[in-house]
Amino acid sequence: MSREARWQALLELLVERGRLDVEGAAKELDVSAATIRRDFDQLAEQQMLVRTRGGALVHGVSYELPLRYKTARKVSEKERIAKAVAGLITPGEVVGLTGGTTTTEVARALTLRPDLADGAPALTVVTNALNIASELAVRPQFKIVVTGGVARPQSYELVGPLADGVLDQIALDVAVVGVGAFHVKHGASAHDEGEAGINRLLCEHAARVVVAADSTKLGERAFARICTTQQVDVLVTDTGLSPESAAQFTEAGVEVLTV
Repeated sequence: MSREARWQALLELLVERGRLDVEGAAKELDVSAATIRRDFDQLAEQQMLVRTRGGALVHGVSYELPLRYKTARKVSEKERIAKAVAGLITPGEVVGLTGGTTTTEVARALTLRPDLADGAPALTVVTNALNIASELAVRPQFKIVVTGGVARPQSYELVGPLADGVLDQIALDVAVVGVGAFHVKHGASAHDEGEAGINRLLCEHAARVVVAADSTKLGERAFARICTTQQVDVLVTDTGLSPESAAQFTEAGVEVLTV
């Protein structure tokens, strides 16, 4: 197992359980205790966990995995979802993209569409995600609008009231929303209230809302609501969604696309 894969596994376990001990983690990952101690020390130096005697605790401000350690999760599903979402976008539209690994893949999928290779602009993209903005800004066919706000290091997103001034002045054709969870009864939600607030504004200013989420996030609830289920027009997910759950979303008025 590579160091990157091991760190990802450790962080996922830590988020699930809140704490880990060296011996238990070493046994689960089938590596030596000395390796886990080094991993814990190095992750603590990057403020991704809190080192304790004999183990580690989840960092107080890092209960959600940093974006760069989420990218390896559900890779094939996210790529398929992203391609399908990108196919829903019409040239010339104004598109809102929230932060997250799935929406980052959507941004990349948009760059691969031949019909968006040029134009003045081919698309206008409004985003609060610094990583998405930086990837698209080098492509002259895309007009990039970045919201204001304070950077959230876990997800590279700008959050806070500074974004309101920008978003209150614009109209979106479509908002593509990454979520922490999406439940038929409780709607779309995020783990962080600042992230949810910006995503909510993007939804409110969009003519249609597309939720892009792998099936593990469906039927779940997270801390802060983004929008109600009735505000979502399309859900794009993978084939891990059960037919029964898909039917519930459809009955709630959401078009469900599984890929």
